[in-house]
Amino acid sequence: MNIENTKAQMRKGVLEYCILSILSSKDKYASEILEALKDAKMLVVEGTIYPLLTRLKNAGLLNYRWEESTSGPPRKYYALTETGKLFLNELNGTWDELRNAVNLVTNTK
Repeated sequence: MNIENTKAQMRKGVLEYCILSILSSKDKYASEILEALKDAKMLVVEGTIYPLLTRLKNAGLLNYRWEESTSGPPRKYYALTETGKLFLNELNGTWDELRNAVNLVTNTK
């Protein structure tokens, strides 16, 4: 079994949650979201994030606005919708439960 594949699958499983969490503090454009994920050691490429942002938008969890940039073309800023905020709140509870369960099973703190 390939450990890198398993690690990648684990990251993919929490990627939506991480993106929604990143957007909970302020609106961001895709490059800022990617940077925050990379800073957290979540290895993500642009080809992964754009379809995911579209899916979250289509699900009503995100919306976006275009904003002019002083250093290039306009940027698409993503923000949580009210539905997205409620969804994230639910995920926060689920994450706490999952983390506690995994810690119990693996005997970690």
